[in-house]
This record gives sequence, structure tokens and C-alpha cells, in this order.
Amino acid sequence: MADTTSTQQTELPVYLDSARPIAERVQDLLSRLTLDEKIGQMCNRTEAIPRLNIPAYDFWSEALHGVAGSGRATVFPQAIGMAATWDPVLIHKIASAVGDEARAKYHEALRRNGATGMFQGLTVWSPNINIFRDPRWGRGQETWGEDPVLTGEMGAAYVRGLQGDDPKYLKTAACAKHFAVHSGPEKLRHVFNAKVSPRDLNATYLPAFKKLVTEAGVEAVMGAYNRTNDEPCCASEFLLVKTLRGDWEFQGHVVSDCGALTDFHEGHKVTKDVIESAALALKAGCDLSCIGTYDRLGDALTQGLITEEDLDRSLGRTLATRFKLGMFDPPADVPYASIPVSVIGSPEHRQLAYEAAVKSIVLLKNKDNILPISKRAQRIMVVGPNATSVDVLLGNYHGLNDSMITLMEGIVARTPEGTELQYRPACLLDQPSQVDDWSVVGAPTFDVIIACMGISPLLEGEEGHALLSREQGDRAQISLPPNQIDYLTKLARGGAKVVLVLTSGSPIALGELEDLMEAIIYVWYPGQEGGRAVADVLFGDVSPSGKLPLTFPKSLEQLPPFENYEMTGRTYRYASEEPLFPFGFGLSYSRFSYSDLALDKHTIKAGESLSLQCSLTNSGSVEADEVAQIYLSDLSASTTVPLHNLIGFQRVHLKAGERTVITFTITPELMKLVNDAGDRVLEPGEFRVTVGGCSPGEFGVRLGAPEPANMNFTVTP
Repeated sequence: MADTTSTQQTELPVYLDSARPIAERVQDLLSRLTLDEKIGQMCNRTEAIPRLNIPAYDFWSEALHGVAGSGRATVFPQAIGMAATWDPVLIHKIASAVGDEARAKYHEALRRNGATGMFQGLTVWSPNINIFRDPRWGRGQETWGEDPVLTGEMGAAYVRGLQGDDPKYLKTAACAKHFAVHSGPEKLRHVFNAKVSPRDLNATYLPAFKKLVTEAGVEAVMGAYNRTNDEPCCASEFLLVKTLRGDWEFQGHVVSDCGALTDFHEGHKVTKDVIESAALALKAGCDLSCIGTYDRLGDALTQGLITEEDLDRSLGRTLATRFKLGMFDPPADVPYASIPVSVIGSPEHRQLAYEAAVKSIVLLKNKDNILPISKRAQRIMVVGPNATSVDVLLGNYHGLNDSMITLMEGIVARTPEGTELQYRPACLLDQPSQVDDWSVVGAPTFDVIIACMGISPLLEGEEGHALLSREQGDRAQISLPPNQIDYLTKLARGGAKVVLVLTSGSPIALGELEDLMEAIIYVWYPGQEGGRAVADVLFGDVSPSGKLPLTFPKSLEQLPPFENYEMTGRTYRYASEEPLFPFGFGLSYSRFSYSDLALDKHTIKAGESLSLQCSLTNSGSVEADEVAQIYLSDLSASTTVPLHNLIGFQRVHLKAGERTVITFTITPELMKLVNDAGDRVLEPGEFRVTVGGCSPGEFGVRLGAPEPANMNFTVTP
């Protein structure tokens, strides 16, 4: 890429000199751009600058669970399913694979077309680390669950994998979204004002963002559509200026959600027109506008609402990201530029997708150990609208693959020859059938009925995506569609032994169906290998090991109003009512026991750390994984605090009869509470530490989770 304006063609311009510091290169390039050229770089679809041989580039790319919207790619389980693996090591590998595919696709598009378009870039707007506080939110499937620690750990692993470990170049530029306090309702997001206390803000909504910024080094942050405490998130002095760039010293760039700046004047009514909206966002530090608005920055400059220095500051940040990606350097200098297109959908990536799908599956019930399906089973019938659905493999923001294994295909491939296998759709996704399906009559004669039910991205998702949602992507109810309930009830009451396989990106309340089903497995939106993974779990080739990344309430009656962003009564941390299934819960084909919990001290001074050890034994007969979870409860707090706080977790693989020792250090930071002012402080008093296979409480144990080990300790002044 040459600077054709230079009078000395042999002299390399500073901005093209890869040996120079990025800050110098950015300033040199800024000095060469006209005002119109600068403004042409301020929206997501940047304009080409032919005189500098700079091609057009669109910042808008997606990689939520694989490269999305850009043709063939490996389709991994939806983010909420990956969260259910509780496996940051695996997530890092997956994200690295996604980054490889994004790189290969970017360079191939550049070679073929001379430029890249939407969804073909290296600035990927993932991960979504909003807290999934309410199961009605259709986009909850994009998140990593309801807990800030789990979300932070998994999100950080995803960022590190996407961005790579080269000391000079980013593989891709990840983006933490949507900053902040954003989780529905979808139909109100363009006008909504999320009211949240300083305590909830700093105890729940911000910690994962802070971790991704200060520890994982995420390159970009996307502002949310809504207001938070009266300020539009994409122009919030508190969020962008004080917190993000002030307290956290964020050095990357901020991008608006798409069309969010238009909401300033059309929805939130904080500005009178698009010009004022552009100025307000730019002055607050929103560096890039997705979809328009910033194309009016010239008018804002003319009216004196901004200065060219304001514009240069933000443009400098987005240009810095492009320099980090090697976009202005010879491909030979950028190690990631040589990634071959053969990595796209490769066998190695397919195997990663399979491993993730297997580890995401959560066994919620297994009456009389009906699962795994007995080798003596002679007759099996598969029913349900999701058995042959490709939609339930994909989730939203997905890529495409030429080999998508549906649940039906996986079961067919795994069923032993000589076993009778039948399939009937049996019922529709969310509307009554016009005739009674005959499967109900013959079902009791089968050894097992595999009912592939649940919901799909047609019923939940982002505004404009879920075609069957009457709530613009959200769910008004959290139970199964009534027609599915009717069919399953007839099936079970008629004497059939039903194994319920549920697809969804969010909790489903089952009511009396929970008692009627012999077994229940939750498979989320499991990606291209979903059918193979589900079949292998059903037939016992692998033991299920997924754990719920969120609480399943029994009904809507257990939830506060959707529009209420207070955490009181929400998630395992603040809700006291008995759930249908608790956070962290998931059964196995084996049995695990926790014992011999020991602390190195029982009384410590404030500021000291505490070490623990706990024995974990696979006391069953099946080789399996267990996710050991460590929780801390502050029993002496002077203000409202979570009932329990997840502070750590470890996924462990144990052979039958094998024992290991879980070790963990409880640091002073982990003992701190967030007070009413939003400050993290350490108060002396009594604490309880719990180590187990589920969040604390009798709910999980009653459902079959192993008895946890717990012990109290005291912190003195």
C-alpha cells in the first residue's frame, strides 16, 4: 500500500512503516487525511481513500459462536450453551478457531475483491457479556448466563482466543457488548431507561465488563441502545468517561450499537436532531457509529458543536485498532495473514464443535436411570417438531455449514442395527395440529420415546429476527407452547416412557410436565454437531457434564417485573424461592462426592488470604467430568449482599473410583462486598465457603446433586 501523494516515492511514509510505534503511525495518517476523508471513516462502513490506496472497510462483523453472516464457517453451540460447559480452556480454543476462520475469510475476500464488506472483517462484535437477569429476554441466548464471575471468566477466555497471543498483532479485535445494564425488553430498547442502584451496578452489571477491559485487554466496547440512569449508554459520562476510560483506563475504541445514536433524538428525546446526537456521542467518547449519524459530523463541526480535535481523537482510536490488525502492513509481516482457507470448517474445528456440544448438554432429570438408553431397548420412537430442525442447531448470529447434524440424524446414526427406530413430527412448534397424531396411541409399546421439544430462534431472539415472537423477540411466557404441553401430557399419561430433549436459549418452566417425564436433557442451540452430541449422550457414549449457567424458575410468578432492573428476587444470588432447577445444577451418569473440606485457617485478619482443599471423588461406575463450584457467603454484612457468590470453579475429569483434591485461594478481593454507594469494601465478620456440584441450597441436593462441603471462617479487623 503506497502513499501516492509523497513527492519522494522511495521514502516510506511513517504510517506505512511497521517498525514505528502505532501512535506515531496514527498521527501521520491523520495528518494526511482531509476533513471529508476523516468523516468518511467515522461510520462502520468506512469509505475507500484511493489516493492512499486504502480500501473500503466495514467494521461490522459478528462472531458470537463462530463467524456469522459470511457463508461457510464452523457453527459452535450458541453462547449460552458454551456457558453451560463451564470450561474456559475449551472456550479459548473455540475462540482461537473462530479467529482463524475470520482471518482466513478476510484475506480471501480481500484477494478476490480488493476490499471487504459487511461480515467479512476482523473487528468482530462479540462477545455479549450482558447479565441474563430475566428469562423473558430473547437475546439472553447470546450471553454467558446470570452470574458475573462465570460471565467474566468465560467472556475473557473468548476474548483472548479471538485476539490471539502475538505480541504485536491482533488476530481479530473482539468487542465487549452491550455496555451497560442492557437485557430487555427488546420492544422498549430504543426508549427504555434502565434504573439501577450503585450497588447493583457494581456488584452485578459491570464486573464482567471490567474484567474484559482490565484483564483480557478487549479491543472494543459497544454501547447499548437504552439509557442507564437517564444517560444514553452511547454518550454516558458515567459509563464511557468516568468508568471505562477513567477508572478502567480503556485504550481501545467504542462503537455504538446499530442505529443507537438515532435513538438519542427519536427515542430518548435527549437531543433535538441527528446533528446534536452525533456531537453528543462523539464528545462523550463514542468513536464509531454503526449505521449513519456520524455522516453528519461535518454539520456538527460547522455549528461549533464539536472540534476537529474531537474527531481526530476518536478516529485515532479506530485507526489504532486497524494498525493492530496489520491492515496497513505487508501481509508477510502479519503472522495471521498466512492462515489458509482450509481451516474454515476443518475437521479439527468440527471436533471442537462436537466437544462443546457434548459438554454443554445438561441432564436435569433421570428417573430410575432410564438414561443412557439400554442396549436391550428394541423399539425407539423419536417425536417432536425440533427433531429435524436446522434452526434449533443455529441460534441467532450464526454462520452456515454444509454438514449440519440434526437431532434426528444424530439419533439415526447412533441407533444400533436391529433396533426398531421410528419418527413422527407428532406436533407443531407452537400451534395446534389439525389432526390428532397417532403416535400417542402406539407410544406405550416402545421402550423409550425421545421427544425433541422446546423452542427455537423463531420464538426468541433479537428484535426483527424471531419471526414467531409477538414480543419482538422476547417471550411473554416462559413455559413450553401449549400445544407441546398438551401432546407431552397425553403421551406420558397414556403410559409412554418419555425422554424429553429440550432445545432453547433460555429457561423453560415445565409445570407438571417435570413429574411426567422420565428424563430431561437440555441441549440449548447446540451448533452443527448438535445431533451427534445429543445422540452420544442419550446412548451413553459419554456422560453428560453440563451445568446450568442460570436459574430455571418454576413460573413467571417467581420473577419481578421484566422492566425492573433491581436484582432483588433475581438469579441464584438474590432469589430465595425454590426454583425448578438451580444455577450450577446438572446431573451425571456417575456419582460424585465432596468431602474433607479443610481451610488453612479459621480466623484471619482483614487483608489476608485463605487457602482451602476439598476432596472430590467419582464414587460411581462411569468415567465422567464434574464441575466443582466454589461459593462464598457473607453472613455478617451490614447491607444487602448476595445470598451466595460464585468465586471459582474447576472442571475435572475422573475415572470411576478416582479421587482428586480441589485447591483454591480465597483472596481479600473475593471477600469484599459492594456497599450502597457502589464501593467494594471488606467488612470483618463471619463467612461460609461451600464447595459442590451446584449452587448452595437444598434445592439441588433434592434433585440429585451431590451433597456439598461447607465451612465457616471469621475475618477480624
